[in-house]
Amino acid sequence: MSEWQTQKEGGVSGSRACPDSLGLSRKELVLAEALQMEYDALSRLKQNQKAPAGERALSDSSLTLPAVYIPDGPELNERSPPDAETLPSGIQTFPDNTSPAVPPRNLIPPLPPRRGSENPWLPGRAPDTGLHKVPPGEPDCDAVDDPPGKSVAQNHTLPPQVPPRTYLPTAKSDKNRRRASAEPVASGLRTSGFGYQLFQVLEERDEEVAAFCHMLDVLRLAYPHCKRSTNAGLVWSPRAGPEETRCGPYPAIKVTVISAHFEEPLIFTCDGSSTADLIIYQMLCYTHEDLNHLDVNDYLLRVCGYDEYLQNMCVCVRACGSCQTLAGSEYVQQCLKLDRDVRLVLTRRDGIDTELARTKDDDELASALNHGILLQERPIKQTLTREALTVLLDTFHNEAESFTLAEAEPAPPRVERLVQSVKALCSSLAGVETPEVTVALGRLPPRPCRLQPKVLKDASALCVQENRSKFACSRPSRRSSSQYPVRSACRLTENLVERLTAAILDLVDLYCATFNADFHTAPHNRPGAMPIQEAGRTATVLSFNVYAAHRLPVTWAASYESYFLSCALSHGGVELCAPQHTSKQMVNKYLFHLVVWDQRVTFPVQISQLPRETQLTVTLYASSLLPPGSSEEKGRQRRGAEALGWVTLPLFDFRHVLMRGRKLLGLWPSAAGSSINARSGSPNLSQLDSVILQVDFPSPPFQVVFGMPPATDFCPRYDFSQLDAESQVVLRNILHKKAFFWLTAEDKRAVWEKKAFLQAESSPLPLVLASAPCWQWACLPELYALLKQWACPGHLDALGLLHDSFPDQELRRTAVKWMDAISEPELVDFLPQLVQAVKYECYLDSSLVRFLLRRAIQDLSVTQQLFWLLKDNLQDSQFRARYQHLLAALLCCAGRGVREQLDRQCWMVSILTKVAQSVRDAASAARQAALRDALEEMKSFFSINGSCRLPLNPALRVRGICIPACSFFNSNTVPLKLTFCNFDPLGDAISVIFKVRPPVSGDDLRQDMLTLQVIRIMNRIWLQEGLDMRMVIFKCLSTGRGRGMVEMIPQAETLRKIQVEHGVTGSFKDRPLADWLQKHNPAEEQYDKAVENFIYSCAGCCVATYVLGICDRHNDNIMLKTSGHMFHIDFGRFLGHAQMFGNIKRDRAPFVFTSDMAYVINGGDKPSSRFHDFVDLCCEAYNIIRKHAHLFVNLLGLMLSCGIPELSDVDDLKYVYDALRPHESEADATMYFTRLIETSLGSVATKLNFFIHNLAQMKFACGEDVPSLSFAPRVHTAQSDRVIQSLYVCAHGSGHGKAHTYAVKVERDGQQEAQLVQRTFEEFQELHSKLRLLFPSSKLPSFPGRLAMGRSRGEGAAERRKDELNGYVRQLLHAVQDVAQCDLVYTFFHPLPRDELPGPSSSSKTEMPWSPSGKDLGEVKLSICYRNEKLFIMVMHIRGLQPLQDGTDPDPYVKLYLLPDPQKTSKRKTKAARRTCNPTYNEMLVYERIPHGDLQRRQVHVRVLADGTFWDNTLLGEALVPLGALVPGQRWLHWHPLAPVPQ
Repeated sequence: MSEWQTQKEGGVSGSRACPDSLGLSRKELVLAEALQMEYDALSRLKQNQKAPAGERALSDSSLTLPAVYIPDGPELNERSPPDAETLPSGIQTFPDNTSPAVPPRNLIPPLPPRRGSENPWLPGRAPDTGLHKVPPGEPDCDAVDDPPGKSVAQNHTLPPQVPPRTYLPTAKSDKNRRRASAEPVASGLRTSGFGYQLFQVLEERDEEVAAFCHMLDVLRLAYPHCKRSTNAGLVWSPRAGPEETRCGPYPAIKVTVISAHFEEPLIFTCDGSSTADLIIYQMLCYTHEDLNHLDVNDYLLRVCGYDEYLQNMCVCVRACGSCQTLAGSEYVQQCLKLDRDVRLVLTRRDGIDTELARTKDDDELASALNHGILLQERPIKQTLTREALTVLLDTFHNEAESFTLAEAEPAPPRVERLVQSVKALCSSLAGVETPEVTVALGRLPPRPCRLQPKVLKDASALCVQENRSKFACSRPSRRSSSQYPVRSACRLTENLVERLTAAILDLVDLYCATFNADFHTAPHNRPGAMPIQEAGRTATVLSFNVYAAHRLPVTWAASYESYFLSCALSHGGVELCAPQHTSKQMVNKYLFHLVVWDQRVTFPVQISQLPRETQLTVTLYASSLLPPGSSEEKGRQRRGAEALGWVTLPLFDFRHVLMRGRKLLGLWPSAAGSSINARSGSPNLSQLDSVILQVDFPSPPFQVVFGMPPATDFCPRYDFSQLDAESQVVLRNILHKKAFFWLTAEDKRAVWEKKAFLQAESSPLPLVLASAPCWQWACLPELYALLKQWACPGHLDALGLLHDSFPDQELRRTAVKWMDAISEPELVDFLPQLVQAVKYECYLDSSLVRFLLRRAIQDLSVTQQLFWLLKDNLQDSQFRARYQHLLAALLCCAGRGVREQLDRQCWMVSILTKVAQSVRDAASAARQAALRDALEEMKSFFSINGSCRLPLNPALRVRGICIPACSFFNSNTVPLKLTFCNFDPLGDAISVIFKVRPPVSGDDLRQDMLTLQVIRIMNRIWLQEGLDMRMVIFKCLSTGRGRGMVEMIPQAETLRKIQVEHGVTGSFKDRPLADWLQKHNPAEEQYDKAVENFIYSCAGCCVATYVLGICDRHNDNIMLKTSGHMFHIDFGRFLGHAQMFGNIKRDRAPFVFTSDMAYVINGGDKPSSRFHDFVDLCCEAYNIIRKHAHLFVNLLGLMLSCGIPELSDVDDLKYVYDALRPHESEADATMYFTRLIETSLGSVATKLNFFIHNLAQMKFACGEDVPSLSFAPRVHTAQSDRVIQSLYVCAHGSGHGKAHTYAVKVERDGQQEAQLVQRTFEEFQELHSKLRLLFPSSKLPSFPGRLAMGRSRGEGAAERRKDELNGYVRQLLHAVQDVAQCDLVYTFFHPLPRDELPGPSSSSKTEMPWSPSGKDLGEVKLSICYRNEKLFIMVMHIRGLQPLQDGTDPDPYVKLYLLPDPQKTSKRKTKAARRTCNPTYNEMLVYERIPHGDLQRRQVHVRVLADGTFWDNTLLGEALVPLGALVPGQRWLHWHPLAPVPQ
């Protein structure tokens, strides 16, 4: 009996649901039941006949049918299988020692359950959390993530289903020894508690996966669990690169050490070069008198608030050879940058939790990928199961036997049932109808007209139909049955069934070799070792046969007229020859709809001319049907071939053997429009409705293998200076392109011809290799020799060799070898690009994959970052299988502790996703309550798990969530602001932002990740050049498509919140930022430090945002820390993709640099020398980044295939290339960026954009905090400051700028002395406006008018306002209690640090009378350079000019003369700056045809004049600069003092 009937008779409940669990549809169920009823009736009819006749009929039968083998194994069925004696005689079993089709490499030992889990790879789980689960075997159609574009198949038809038979088969002939076996190789699919699924199919069926597992075994042996340096189980504090510690000498660092060995923390100051060992030794000396029995290596220093440790000498990873210093710690560098205390905790090593360390059990666990947890949201789609195939084979067995045992010609219903059983089998086997199946079915007797297939249009199909007709004519009729023996007819019938059975068995073999099935056929006699022929010596042209396209959607027949295939060969994206096309064919149907070509495709290329990484791409095109009523000629002119699907596969497999045999290739849907995205080298076998293409490659009696040729011994190498001048100019222009994307054919030819002259530098290597004319076997020795002797590039330059344009395995292995010296922090920065580069590898095992796994084993930070990047890329349907294998390999290497921790993080992310969705879906007024209720599930999470590490950083360990401190942001995505309880009781709370993108939103955290990564790399480059731009770079991580986590920077506010403290029009005012910084930095030294931080960070932001083209820069996307550091957030638009209002760009300025920022830099509303420093910083930072233009183009180029909409084409890379202007000189770039600063500063559109955003955010004002005063750093109350008894404005004086300040005498209860506070009229006005917002319905005292008649800033006006303000404060003090004693009033009259100064400070410069004969007339900064008989003079800045006689600032400009010049022909001049004593020009003035000998007697005459009306220009000063000491190529950069004009 069948397995289903056994369960049914055994009382298994729910048997009717079994076909669904087997993957069988309901449509074929009714047909199969009807067939089964007829078959049962036929069986009863046979039993009523005489026994001898029945026995004779059975004994004469020579039919060979597939005998179903149901193996005995506890892993498959919960019940024990019946013994052989109890089975009916018709069921044959295989012996126990029958070997599988591919013997396993090693047995996977049974693993004990752990914490309630059946699988050791899965940690203990909590009850169901409501995540989406799909039962085993049931397809989850909603979770399919198809790429955009026209779908190849949309019919979503599942295999037809046939129920198990109720007929007990009789004994069959064993003439044909070949059997159809559904032998399992592992237990069925099991699902864990959260939708994560395990493959339990041995990978050894796939030789490439088996080889990959063997590689993992070897890799893991090199890093045993007992090796402490690579398996400490701790998160090490990241090392700061040498570039971060070379910006000056080691500083003195104030350190606080906390330990259980002493009651009070120890605070001391030490040098930055102090090592962790030295600090530990000093602490032990303080706490222990006897150090003889103490070992420094038994202790570690942990960063307070983080679960990360400083490395001692004995635990330094990667044999760095030195202990970690304080200044070499990234944590210490951040503390120094943000002026925070360095806090460390001294702890014993034996008391540290090492749950993340690998154990002995981890080392003994075999490297089986399908036993790894594939952490993903959607389950793994299974193909046809063993049980379903058993049912289908049983049905075919019955129908074939009924067809064979017929005494006379089989009746048409029997033929129809046999055809339907074959159709059910083929439909389940991927809907493939092989030519052997078609021919075998064509030889069957004809069926009634209603069962006949439609007339076939293809010639080969017509031939099959003709054969069926001939066979029908050759069969004897019933009338002539006496002339032909019955046995001859039976023998002919048996031969037909045998051929049909053989065709089905071949189809099952093909299916098992193609799809990931949990069964395989019985082993066949495999041929021995085949002879090998070198591919480089094979002169045969490449050819193969294309048979048909299977599993076509039904809708195609009504949409398209004809179909054809385009076959192309490519290597690194370059076509090797012209594409070959098949003939156009129409859709045919016998069992299914299919397009039959059966055509030989031959390429005009010999196999010896094919590179090893050659890709074959087959694209299916179709011609649309003519619309109704249109003429044929016009329709043909309008319509064109439409690409429906494509498939790409390597011609040489992972063993470098040429493709051979029959292949089933699933087509990927063709997306609309052109794209540069990488194409997968694997067929589309994961989607259940993909079109299947059947291709037959030649199978010669030998294997064609591509061997590795050795490199040549010599490769010419010359100096670049040996080239002629014209060739040098040509090559320099080509090298300025920096990347191979924009190389023309002429460029490639010139570079390849002159490659011997370019080997002195490493950067031209990608350009040279991209210019190589071919990569065939005969050319590889020269290329490998060139690669071997080229100047070794750095790890950053090696990234350019990992692009898909360089698929050669040896080249990529060398590039990875050059990257091996990269440090762990840098590796984490470049992981996104390296993970994307995995797509460009031809095979599963590669040098890059080994490099990533090897470094992940050694560092837990790399492990966690790599895990989340791989998990995010599982959403890419084309490369999902590859990333699944790599993710499983990572988890296999990481160990059980890391797997449990990562699983815990995934659980937490899934809960937060539901929380964010519920808050976003709630009404605006109910969102806070919805957040509070939804976060209750997080409490359950922490009660079960205790603690969890945040995905942002494994050192961020939390033990709970503080629900009252959690909130949300008012924006379209409604991000959550979450506050977690730190696992370290000494640490502060950890705040993060969690985002979930709504379906219609374009927000993508992968774009934020990429932008922050590039900015972080820019900062590293600046530090390498000794330029610290004080950048604040936060962490951001995408935990899945449309969701992620962002680090929150403490003590920071958006520019909008700072500006609206001065009213909704605060974005148009100049003082808000300066006042806010002054409020939080009241001391003069603190304020100066904050302004310095602001200048550097603002310059870095200007350069970074311009180079990356970051748009959507409103004042809620820019933040400012109280320490003065400015930084940008929310990078939803970049690479120049600005938001549009119709045809108007929202971002009109090159970058955000407004007048309020310039006010902070200048210290007022007039330009100062600090503005010169800002411009110089911007230009210097810009020129430094320009030197690394190739790096940023390579970084972004590797991300073209990641799926970010705004980074999908070479044109997007062109934006960055154009912004960096690598073809220009530094002087030209300096002038260019100076003009950008001027344009941005003068842009009114930026302030208007801020103002519009302020208005748009007013609807959310109800959810914001109560109004606060812009100049008060904190809030004060009547309870904290005592009740005010009297207020009196007693005096006034000069204050900030030209404004007057008013001294207010404040008397309070219990204070003997009155306090004096100084406030300006604008501050009184701000108090009144905030009171009106706070008490809109209360009667407030009237406030004096803002405007005053006459001289409003004179002494008389100030005196009048003093009296008016006295009346105002008296009325305010006697107002209702809610107003008089509100926090705003008490905060206003609370003393500030400035009130303790002897007098009000003034930020305006002291005006000096104009004196042309004065000694200090200012200085001019010039940059002078001489080369190629040209003198370049850049006028940069002037500082310290004196005002004019009337006290106004001049409009200065610079005029140059090259003396001697009696005719005044060398005059050059700059543009005039407007109303400033400290102008910036950065203009280049050039003198040509100046011989070098003339420089000895030349001098530059610099004259600074004030631009006046007509000819009335005032000479402000002059200077003479002799050029006698100027050396060609040398650059002078000096300030030159201006001398008075001689009388």
